[in-house]
Amino acid sequence: MSASPRPAVTSAAHGTGVTEAAGASAGADRVRRGAWGTTWLLLTFMLVNFADKTVMGLAAGPIRDELGLTRGEFGTAQSSFFALFSLAALGVSFLTRRVRTTVLLLGMALLWSVAQLPMLLGAAGFGTLVATRVLLGAAEGPAAPVAVHHLHGWFGQKDRTLPTAGLMVGAAGGVALSAPLLTVVIDVWGWRWAFGAVGLVGLFWAVCWQLRGEEGPLAPPLGRSASTAGNAPTVPYRRLLLSGTWLTAAFGAFAAYWLLSAGLTWAPDYLHEVSGLSLRQSGAVVTATAVGNAAVLLGHGLLARRASREETSGRLSSGLGGGLVMCVAAVAIAAFAEIDSVGVKIALMVGPMALTNVILTVSQTAVARITPSAQRGVVLGALAFVYALAGILSPLVTGRMVDAAATVPAGYHSAYLLMAGLVAVAGVCAVCFLRPERDAARLGVPETPSATPLAH
Repeated sequence: MSASPRPAVTSAAHGTGVTEAAGASAGADRVRRGAWGTTWLLLTFMLVNFADKTVMGLAAGPIRDELGLTRGEFGTAQSSFFALFSLAALGVSFLTRRVRTTVLLLGMALLWSVAQLPMLLGAAGFGTLVATRVLLGAAEGPAAPVAVHHLHGWFGQKDRTLPTAGLMVGAAGGVALSAPLLTVVIDVWGWRWAFGAVGLVGLFWAVCWQLRGEEGPLAPPLGRSASTAGNAPTVPYRRLLLSGTWLTAAFGAFAAYWLLSAGLTWAPDYLHEVSGLSLRQSGAVVTATAVGNAAVLLGHGLLARRASREETSGRLSSGLGGGLVMCVAAVAIAAFAEIDSVGVKIALMVGPMALTNVILTVSQTAVARITPSAQRGVVLGALAFVYALAGILSPLVTGRMVDAAATVPAGYHSAYLLMAGLVAVAGVCAVCFLRPERDAARLGVPETPSATPLAH
């Protein structure tokens, strides 16, 4: 009789264990759904962000005709977008230690949407265009680093490459979706409504984010307690920003953003003036190029996730692999400048030239690896500060080179060779110096574990 209670105790213990296991499984499911739901929301955020950037390139001809602008003046207007872009990226990144990223992302979306709407007014001219582009750039400058910082609050180190690539896919997708749609808007309602359309879409996203946006379980605490977040001591920013990984990542992202900004601003004009394509055909090529960019980024993200499971991601995706694909892209850019065939040019744009964008994902995840979580927003903002300088310089330099050349094709030829050289140097540097695991160990920054298995 004395032994009879034991089965009951065992049964109770077993029942408790089952309940706890079920609760843990349910919690893991909630985190997993929240993580990928946030990824999709932020992917859409980047879609809108880059749709904003495509307007000027797609409407370049009508804008120049109506406002009477030279290519140099138009390049100045486009570059004005980046006048405060870098400073805002750096300044707002410091706020991530005091203000929740959900609030910052909502504020940015509202501000950049409102900045588009004044161009609907018929009286809005060159001055209004420049002023609204400056405001828009200030609102969009912090978008990528804050979005990545927020996203990494949901994913551990080994799970970050694919969702981070997803954000970059959103950037490419913004171009792919907006190019044909905004081309129709420009043809039917005029170039001013292209600005209005992207502004209204941005306001709609802000409403969705207000309803569904939330912080992840790995988000660092705010305020003074942030200095010890993740049980890792803070590292002096000087050491982080002078590390080989950060410097190489910043230069690589700068080179990729130079090509990206030049393409957004001048590719439609190049295809029309040099290759003889119509506005609709140029828009179709821009769309195909963006689809190619998205495919490259998504493919890289999937390969990096597979490599992380095999414990080879640090060597391949962050160093050797990222640098080599940039070198291949540099060769493709040089070939693009030299070859006359329109078909070959389009194939290069859609294919190997798109490999340049891989470094945008690699640089974000590499910098996040060497940085304590509490400092991640600031260091990613510093990265954006550097690469966004290419957004200021690239449209301006390209426009001036074309205006100063004997012919438009000769000017574009020189501009693309400059891009090829920049990307090639960045690729070689990545092969030699991009070593996040080594630098993280030297800086004493441990790997951030996952809150729950999210990669499966």
